Amino acid sequence: MTEYLSVSAITKYIKYKFDQDPHLQSVLIKGELSNFKQHSSGHLYFNVKDKNSVIQAMMFKGNASKLDFSPKEGDEVLIEARISVYERRGNYQIYVNKMHIDGVGNLYQKLEQLKKKLTKEGYFDQNIKKTIPQFPKKIAILTAGTGAAIRDIHSTINSRYPLVEQIQINTLVQGEQAKDNIVENIKQADQLDVDTIIIGRGGGSIEDLWNFNEEAVVQAIYQCRTPIISAVGHETDFTLSDFVADVRAATPTQAAVIATPDQYEIRQYLQQTQLTLTRFIKQFVIKQRKQLEHLSSYYKFKTPSLLYDQQIQRRDDLEKQIKLNMELKLKNHKQQLQLLNNRINLKDFQHFINREQRSLQQQHVSLTKVMTQNIDHLKNQLARKLENLNNLSPTNTMLRGYTIVNKGNQVVTSAHDLNQDDNIVLTMKDGSVDAQVKKVRCNDDE
Repeated sequence: MTEYLSVSAITKYIKYKFDQDPHLQSVLIKGELSNFKQHSSGHLYFNVKDKNSVIQAMMFKGNASKLDFSPKEGDEVLIEARISVYERRGNYQIYVNKMHIDGVGNLYQKLEQLKKKLTKEGYFDQNIKKTIPQFPKKIAILTAGTGAAIRDIHSTINSRYPLVEQIQINTLVQGEQAKDNIVENIKQADQLDVDTIIIGRGGGSIEDLWNFNEEAVVQAIYQCRTPIISAVGHETDFTLSDFVADVRAATPTQAAVIATPDQYEIRQYLQQTQLTLTRFIKQFVIKQRKQLEHLSSYYKFKTPSLLYDQQIQRRDDLEKQIKLNMELKLKNHKQQLQLLNNRINLKDFQHFINREQRSLQQQHVSLTKVMTQNIDHLKNQLARKLENLNNLSPTNTMLRGYTIVNKGNQVVTSAHDLNQDDNIVLTMKDGSVDAQVKKVRCNDDE
């Protein structure tokens, strides 16, 4: 039995072989992410697959924190990893050190990031979209000078609405210089006083259509004052130019349809409108003729004087009534004026004024007398108070030979407040004396 190996032993041996192989310590792998999960610890667990095979993989938290994108199911990635064996399950797996989005995936990531940024800045808001004119006079077409797109647009417009003037501006739609050329041509078309601008090209890969995802192109469309229809790629292709344009067309042909009315539909509409107007006018004329016949049969129209005879008489009656009312009002006002004149006696009014003036003079004399007495009384009170205040003044006391004794900032009022050798200040009427106490004698010490 000793020649049989345990499962753990053989697994450890296989792991040892993997770990010792220098070719497995750093391998570069390209594949698609599947079964992607992020553990609460921060470690990433996923599979890397292609059409024929699947490898289990994991990425530690420290390496995952350095990723320059957010991995998700279906991402095409480029991986740098080492290969080893997970002993517990006995299967091999890769431990990812570095991971980057692959090629087209990078473009899609860049597209999504730019889309989020421009959405936040309001470039795609529906409330700022301009209306496409229903009956344009001039349309500017920005696309390649040759190719199916320009042919489809021209043929569609010519068949639908040949009255419109088509201004073709040859535009680079692919390549390194295409972005600047598209921006320049949009600005040029915006200055041509056209009603609508169509920007279009045929389908292609995301790389082929990338110029219509450039931020400069999006800004140029956003700032354009002329309504723009975007027709970039096929029905399933979407670019940022489609989102910022006023209208998105699935194909260049559909853009031409959106930009123009159908002449056959217009003719049918005009014919239908003509029939409707003709029928309405006939009905209106018949109705008005019947109304006229009805009115012309009215008896007053047969004798026109009946229309105004009574009105003339009515006017005369009103004129007479107005005259009587005015005379009556004038008479009443004269009577009221006479009554007022009778009530007002100018002589009595003058006596009243003289009497009130005499009363006012008497009140003035009385008020002056009272005020004079009050002032004299207040002056006497003030004199008495000043005399009392003067009698209590320390200055007057010193004038009679008295002295004020200060110890520090306090006035000394008792011999008990002094001690031998205390420094004191004697204030007299004409100055002060600094002195020192030689001896203190209190009356209660005897």
